[in-house]
Amino acid sequence: MSPTPSRYSTLLPAHRQHPRRWEDFKYAYPVLSRRSHGISIGINVNPDKVCNFDCIYCQVDRTVPAAVTEFDLALAEQELQAMLEMVKSGELAQHPPFNTVPARLLRLNDIALSGDAEPTTLPNFSETIAMIVRAKPAETKIVLITDAGGLDRADVKRGLQLMDANNGEVWAKLDAGTEEYFKLVNRTNIPFARILKNIAGCARERPVVIQSLFMKIHGQAPSAEEITAYCARLREIGNLKLVQVYTIARKPMTMVDGVPAWQSVTALSEAEVDAITAGVRAEAGLPAESFYGG
Repeated sequence: MSPTPSRYSTLLPAHRQHPRRWEDFKYAYPVLSRRSHGISIGINVNPDKVCNFDCIYCQVDRTVPAAVTEFDLALAEQELQAMLEMVKSGELAQHPPFNTVPARLLRLNDIALSGDAEPTTLPNFSETIAMIVRAKPAETKIVLITDAGGLDRADVKRGLQLMDANNGEVWAKLDAGTEEYFKLVNRTNIPFARILKNIAGCARERPVVIQSLFMKIHGQAPSAEEITAYCARLREIGNLKLVQVYTIARKPMTMVDGVPAWQSVTALSEAEVDAITAGVRAEAGLPAESFYGG
């Protein structure tokens, strides 16, 4: 049975702080992740901030030039090994904001390909997965957090096969049920049909976790019709392990209709998030968790 939504209603200060730079590291960074239920070590494979989506809720500030424009695999491996040692030794718990986090939440849960853009656009994706496999403890998960736009790339498929053999998990974004809402929220030239096809193709090879962020846009939550269409898309995909329904917890840094997104994009209430989660369980027949904005 999936956890009750109320379990994730409390946001610690560390939950709101997900900078993708850690001290003098260029690629590896630690976060306290609600959805991982512990420490997730992120690998920022897109430090140049160039992305194939332009989501209206994105927290990446693209008005500030990227400090690093290329991904150095050898340096990333060194940083990952150092970060793993910091978590293992307890040193991480001495650094803010982790020094205020309960000890039970400081366990290492996963190493995530995430960062300032879309990981599947990385030219040497499979080589990067092989590096993580070399560096990580055997029991630690590898998580690919993806908008699914590049899941059909040959090198990405090779990397996913490596993940399958080494405790890997795919978390695919799906924020809409219709083409119109998809274009409104994710703002990409990639057709919605291709995203759905890529997720379904990936799910045929392995169970997939769906991560869905819903919000109010100019004060309006997604319509009941949109959520019904979203649940229909979930049923069509098939072989889904879990659906994570969440809302905004940190300040968006994009522009919407010529104004900063944070002026027009706001979090759903806990009740609104729970209603979507309940719809996923009832209409799509899938396990689902709620994560609130606080």
